[in-house]
Amino acid sequence: MAPAAIAPGATIGVLGGGQLGRMLALAAARLGYRVHIFCPERDSPAARVAAAATVADYGDTAALDRFAAAVDVVTLEFENVPPAALERLAAAVPARPGPRALAAAQDRVAEKELMAALGVATAAWAPVESLESLARARARLGGDAVLKTRRLGYDGKGQARIGPGTDLAAAWRAIAGADAILEARVDFSREISVVLARGLDGRSAAWDAVENHHVDGILHTTIAPAPIAAAVAREARGVAVRIAEALDLTGLLAVEMFVTRDDRILVNEIAPRPHNSGHWTMDACLTGQFEQAARAVCGLPLGAPDRFADAEMRNLLGNRIAEWPKWLADPEARLHIYGKTDVRPGRKMGHVTRLRRIGAPRRAEGA
Repeated sequence: MAPAAIAPGATIGVLGGGQLGRMLALAAARLGYRVHIFCPERDSPAARVAAAATVADYGDTAALDRFAAAVDVVTLEFENVPPAALERLAAAVPARPGPRALAAAQDRVAEKELMAALGVATAAWAPVESLESLARARARLGGDAVLKTRRLGYDGKGQARIGPGTDLAAAWRAIAGADAILEARVDFSREISVVLARGLDGRSAAWDAVENHHVDGILHTTIAPAPIAAAVAREARGVAVRIAEALDLTGLLAVEMFVTRDDRILVNEIAPRPHNSGHWTMDACLTGQFEQAARAVCGLPLGAPDRFADAEMRNLLGNRIAEWPKWLADPEARLHIYGKTDVRPGRKMGHVTRLRRIGAPRRAEGA
């Protein structure tokens, strides 16, 4: 018998206090749920709009036990949560997604091994545990490559470019000698992603594949839908569904991919949570990613992911948040400000989504 749905009025526990948790709390509240945030940071963006917040380290077992007793289900807003914390919570309360999905997303080697087991293509890669194994990996992969820490990397952090003349010792020091993976650089035509939701009943609902543009390793712009062939878009959605099913995931999954110049799909990374490249769905789809996340983890029917407008989402990084008056004056723009007080270069302070009717011509920037 399938688990019963968790009805409105219950409390969703969220590990993490960033902007993803904030937008999830707002969407869940509209459906009648309370959200309880657990994170180490005081006055986090999510806690400002949540019904409750626990400020404690993820290793604080007493705080985790109190949190588990106060919520009806637990989910993630970012994946750099210690696995032991989620495992402890999962022993007391439903955790969606569960420890298996978290483990796959946290470790780049485990992630690549999962893709290989599923027959899903990725860039060529090799594990790296030492400077000597880095030299062997570069000799095997050849050409340009990217050295990435196996764990805790995001937004370009924990990475070093490796080219023909790169000092390998310097690159190894750049990632502090952490266990790593070397990935061959991909000659791609564009970067895309697919975000999907998977419910307790095993049914999936995927949004349109989107094109992503990064600057210094940080997502800058997402274009929905991606300007790719229909067959490539179908394949990308199919790959995302296969991964979610293999993980028996309940909740959201984002799959970042490369499209090669001959239209092959290569998976880059996965994230079992709402995703920056899915923000456009809040404003341009019948059901946005944050509402869908609440539906999925509570065992409710998934909403329709259909797009009713084309969209371009742009992150407001660092001081770009000062542009908020410009975006409020744009009648086709939807502005989201995260309430962060500390403005730093490259920090995601908010985002704006410009909408246009499907089939309408794209406006020039600044028009």
